[in-house]
Amino acid sequence: MNTYYVDLHIHIGRTEAGEPVKISGSKDLTFYNIAKEASVRKGIEMIGIIDCHSPAVQAEIDGYLASGDMREQPGGGIGYQDTTIILGSEIEVKDPGMGAVHLLAYLPTLDEMKDFTRWMAKHMKNVSLSSQRIYVPARTLQEEVLGRGGILIPAHIFTPHKSVYGSGSTRMEHMLDLSGIAAVELGLSSDSEMAGLISELDPFTYVTDSDAHSLAKIGREYNRMAMEAPNFAELVKALRREEGRSVVANYGLNPRLGKYHRTFCWSCESILDESEMTVERCMYCGSTKIVRGVMDRINAISDREKPVIPDYRPPYHYQVPLEFIPGLGRKKLETLLERFGTEMNIIHNAPQEALAEAAGAEIAAYIMAAREGELTLQAGGGGHYGKVEKAEPPK
Repeated sequence: MNTYYVDLHIHIGRTEAGEPVKISGSKDLTFYNIAKEASVRKGIEMIGIIDCHSPAVQAEIDGYLASGDMREQPGGGIGYQDTTIILGSEIEVKDPGMGAVHLLAYLPTLDEMKDFTRWMAKHMKNVSLSSQRIYVPARTLQEEVLGRGGILIPAHIFTPHKSVYGSGSTRMEHMLDLSGIAAVELGLSSDSEMAGLISELDPFTYVTDSDAHSLAKIGREYNRMAMEAPNFAELVKALRREEGRSVVANYGLNPRLGKYHRTFCWSCESILDESEMTVERCMYCGSTKIVRGVMDRINAISDREKPVIPDYRPPYHYQVPLEFIPGLGRKKLETLLERFGTEMNIIHNAPQEALAEAAGAEIAAYIMAAREGELTLQAGGGGHYGKVEKAEPPK
C-alpha cells in the first residue's frame, strides 16, 4: 500500500480564454495551471478541482486529453504527470427553513461530470460559474450524485458562511441522508478534537483541504491517504476505510490560524469571548455586526462536554503553510524549491541543516518548529487569518 498527499478542494478562477468561473478566484487558476502547480511545485499526488461542472472547463479537459498532455486514469480521474485530478463541483443548496450550505460532489469520469452538468443546468441559473445555488432539495442533489457513481462531501462544515453547521442547521441529518455521505470536510478553522464534540460526526472520515482561491494556497491543508493507486475508486475506498485503504493523517491549519476561529466584531475589529458577551452585541462597542466564530459555534451546538476521538480517526497534524513562516519571502522560497524540489519535501522531509544552508538558520528553525507544532500563534477571526507570532526565533 502506498501513501499519497491529497487536497480535494481547489477552485478554478478563470478559463484559459478568460471566462470567469470562481469570481473570487485568481485569474491564473486555470485547470492546467492547477495541475502543474500541484504536480511540479507542491508535490501533491491527488487533487480535487471542484469547478469541473463548467462546460468551458470541460472543453479544456477534452483538449488536453486529445493532445495527450493528460490522460484518463484507470479507476477514474484525470492524470497529469505524477498527479491525479478528481473531477468535482461545489454546489450551494438551501432547504426550507435552513441557511445556505455548500456541498462538494465528485464524479469518476468526465462523461459522468458532463451528464451531471446537463442535469444541473435545468435547476441552476448559471451552470458555468462556481458554487452556484441549485433549486432542488439537498437530498435530491445527493441522489443525483450517488446515482452517477459519485460521492458527496459537505464542505468546510463549521465556517460561518455556507456550511452545514455554521449556517445551515444544527445537524446534517436535517438536510442529507447520512448514509450517502462519503466524508466531511473540517475546513480552515476546526480540527478533529473540536469536531469530536458532536456525536453525529463519529461515523465519518474527516478530510481537510485548502479551499484554494489562488495557486499559492493549494496544499495549505491536505491529507495523506493509503491507497493502491491515486484514482477515484481508491479514493472512495480510503474515505470508506475499506480493504486497508484509509486517511492516515490530516494536515490542517492550527484552528487559531483560521479566518473564522473566534467570534469577531466588524465595527471595532475585536475578537470576542462568546462566554462573556451578549447574544447579539459586541461586549466592547455594542455593535451588532458580529461574525460568530467556529469555536463558539461548535460550543453552542455540541452535544458533549468532552470530545470523542474514535479509534479509526487519524492524527490531525497542525500544519503551518510556508507562506505563514516569518521572513520567508518569494525569493527564499524559490531557493528552497530549487534545493528540495517541492513544498511537501520542504515541509516534511528536508533536514534542518540543509534548510539553514538554503534559507538561513532562522527560517530553518521556524520550519522545524512548525513541523513539530511548536510555534506560537495569534488567533484569527472575522475573515482575517491568524498569524505566527514573530518574537525570538525558535532554537
